[in-house]
Amino acid sequence: MRRHSLKVRGQRALITGGQRGLGAAFAAELLRRGADRVYVTARTPKASDDPRVIPLPLDVTDPDSVAALAEAAADVAIVFNNAGVAGGIPLLQTTPETISAIFDTNVLGPIRVAQAFAPLLGHHDESLLVNLHSVLSWLAGAGAYGASKAALWSVTNSLRLELRAQGTSVVGVHLDLADTDMTARFTDHVKISPADVASRVLNAIERGEEEVLVDDASRAAKRLLAGPVQELIARL
Repeated sequence: MRRHSLKVRGQRALITGGQRGLGAAFAAELLRRGADRVYVTARTPKASDDPRVIPLPLDVTDPDSVAALAEAAADVAIVFNNAGVAGGIPLLQTTPETISAIFDTNVLGPIRVAQAFAPLLGHHDESLLVNLHSVLSWLAGAGAYGASKAALWSVTNSLRLELRAQGTSVVGVHLDLADTDMTARFTDHVKISPADVASRVLNAIERGEEEVLVDDASRAAKRLLAGPVQELIARL
């Protein structure tokens, strides 16, 4: 899907979970493309040597923490919902409490951020909300994590409609495994570098795309949605 493009140069952006892994790669790529300021969050943020990078605390499961973040980063036109947790494989062996905790972070967390920042994004003529999904949004076999990413995909599609009137584009990103700490245990799986992910996503955003399929695995998985459900199996 395609809408108007948004150029990064001169913009101020926020990345949840922005101090490591994909989040750090997005921050670096935004700065490389001329972003004016990038807020990066962590539960316990570390200081940055770059004055353009502003670390801020965030727990996406805590409404007060999200509200404080929106107050501290009220000038942003770009928000990346990147923070998330893995876990919960398989469903029948995962406690409801663990499943609930995963959904609280991976689904309700991005919703809390979207609700807090939507009015702020609406102050700009053009603005952007980016939600990080997964190829596992569409494939079976990843337990509560995959289910949470499938739910986030649905959330993104609804937010795209709800925010369009105020000029905020909503972008959903799907990708296979990136080479981060979260995927370290998958030693036999080919992984894409976080820098490549960030470059491809920002290229797509600047072309005006509202859905980004980062790699061949994601493109193949989306094609499978039109076929038998038995084919929707994650190859982990």
